Amino acid sequence: MSELLPADSAMGAVTLRVADLDAMTRYYRDAVTLSVLAAEGDRVILGRGATPAVILVHAPELRHASPGEAGLFHTAILFDTQEALAAAVYSVARRAPGTFTGSADHLVSTAFYFTDPEGNGVELYWDRDRSQWSWTHGQVEMATLYLDPNGFLEEHLTERALALAEQDGATPFGDAGVGHVHLSVGDVESARAFYVDRLGFETTAALGGSALFVSAGGYHHHMAMNTWNSRGAGRRQLALGLGEVEIRVPSSDDVGELSERMRHYGIAARDDGSSVTFDDPWANAVRVVSETGVSAA
Repeated sequence: MSELLPADSAMGAVTLRVADLDAMTRYYRDAVTLSVLAAEGDRVILGRGATPAVILVHAPELRHASPGEAGLFHTAILFDTQEALAAAVYSVARRAPGTFTGSADHLVSTAFYFTDPEGNGVELYWDRDRSQWSWTHGQVEMATLYLDPNGFLEEHLTERALALAEQDGATPFGDAGVGHVHLSVGDVESARAFYVDRLGFETTAALGGSALFVSAGGYHHHMAMNTWNSRGAGRRQLALGLGEVEIRVPSSDDVGELSERMRHYGIAARDDGSSVTFDDPWANAVRVVSETGVSAA
């Protein structure tokens, strides 16, 4: 039995419990430039093409989590070109200017950070080609270098991108989906034990005892966990914010193998016949589904 996730595993949609479904839908659709793929009752699925990225579930009866609790640090949406990223960044700047929180060159990627109307972190980013990434002793070299957002837009916001970003309801161009998910956790060692030793990611970088970056197949990171705002946090109570993180694996056999491995380690699984869901040590739900089971419905 393999102890690693398949090399071609990827992140799926992030589910958020929200108080104001209409306002949050407008933010991710009109500002972030995702499309509504499906909407029924208290649930809206947004993404690009047929790929869900963010699922909003209306839960107005819930409270907001308190500062310092575990949960979502940010959902990172990966764009396939710098032009498409520039269009999205410009769109957020135009439609929700108060939500921008920063930008950075991470060597492997260029990234722009925002906070949605209910306080959930959002990263919009583009990856440099893997041939430009540097690895040392199995660790990828990442940094946080200054990135001028205006300079980036001047260089990459083409006339076509600008025209699309200024239109209401325009169909965005290019592919985009969840590239990675960053969590707030109580401690890094427990995160390592769950996500690396049990779930089967490989460590790609670590910042002392404050942050851990993990991936499958040599990506810079599919998931990250930090304690910057949440050191010592315990299990989450049901609240607004993160509902579920999805990981996509190639086949149903991979789902079954992972479920067997997690049971071996004494980690309870919820199995609905097409996917399995585990809770990490902070009650963040991680759902694993095969590519053949992914649907926008």
